[in-house]
Amino acid sequence: MTIEQIRGNLNEHLGKKVIIKYNLGRNKYEKYHAKIKELYKNVFIVELIESKIKNEVKSFSYSDIITKTIKIVY
Repeated sequence: MTIEQIRGNLNEHLGKKVIIKYNLGRNKYEKYHAKIKELYKNVFIVELIESKIKNEVKSFSYSDIITKTIKIVY
């Protein structure tokens, strides 16, 4: 997969709810229920839905998907 394909895939789901599984290493994972908020040239921003902090956002790079640091379930 290329960055352009990933960006196109995320663009189709812009504003929709997704599940992001973030690999922290050593069999540790964080799981986020989020909404894809914005896409930029090198990163994308998600807004966490079930967060204790109001309007908490996280950013990830497209290369995180290529290197399998994160997995997105649409």
